[in-house]
Amino acid sequence: MDSSSGMAVGLWDGSTPGILKALNPHRHDHYTCMLVEAGQLEVLFDFEQLTMPAGTLFVCPPHQVHQITGTVGASGYYISFEGHHMTRSAKDILDASLNETIILSLSAPEQQWFTAILDSLKNLDSINNTANKEVQQPLLSAFITQAVICHDRRSAAGSISHSPRVMSITNEFRNLVKRDYRSLKRPAAYAQKLNISVAHLNDVVKMVTGLSASALIQKEILSEAQRLLYYSQLSIKEIAVQLGYKDTKYFIRLFTKKAGRSPGDYRKTLRSNPDLD
Repeated sequence: MDSSSGMAVGLWDGSTPGILKALNPHRHDHYTCMLVEAGQLEVLFDFEQLTMPAGTLFVCPPHQVHQITGTVGASGYYISFEGHHMTRSAKDILDASLNETIILSLSAPEQQWFTAILDSLKNLDSINNTANKEVQQPLLSAFITQAVICHDRRSAAGSISHSPRVMSITNEFRNLVKRDYRSLKRPAAYAQKLNISVAHLNDVVKMVTGLSASALIQKEILSEAQRLLYYSQLSIKEIAVQLGYKDTKYFIRLFTKKAGRSPGDYRKTLRSNPDLD
């Protein structure tokens, strides 16, 4: 990306260098969006195989491991950006929604709108001869906010409606877990930060997600452990330390219990040709 703007936007197809590099497992420290305009894109995202036909928009958060496994006549737009490049309100909206990757099957009018925004962002350099944050930021923020609106509208159509307070607590908890799971591993620590009881935290979180607060914390830890085992060359001891466990044997027992196999077996089975650049 352009370090001065914290953003990259353009067109891609199966021969684009960045797409070819993405055929290996990789992770970014920025947000990534792709709009599939033609063909079909196949992506392994945090160990889940996703197939995205033409008319699909997806937005993925930083630090997730992903790999393109197939580009069947696929082409479209990409946009990568750092969080500071959005307005604060747009970033808050996005972070509250990115508990999972946003994947949208767009209607024709929606696709036309998103394409117009991407074209506007892509053509700014030729108009201004330089990146212009004052123009880029509102365009990007509108793009992201509309993607979240579309996602939330589809989610609401097939789910139980919860009160704003319940959703606020759940989203705050999830964001805290993503930030602090290496050092805070018990629900009581998060309940204290949210100024609520552990019982209330568990009730609210389970109401929305179907999982207890403890289960969500462990899920976040397990996901990062899987990413590191798959993607990095860190030893199991180094991974344990990075995840906040001084006792490597305890970490191995915990991982084995949750994943159904030891960290060593998991790495041997699933990792292949990681891109470590």
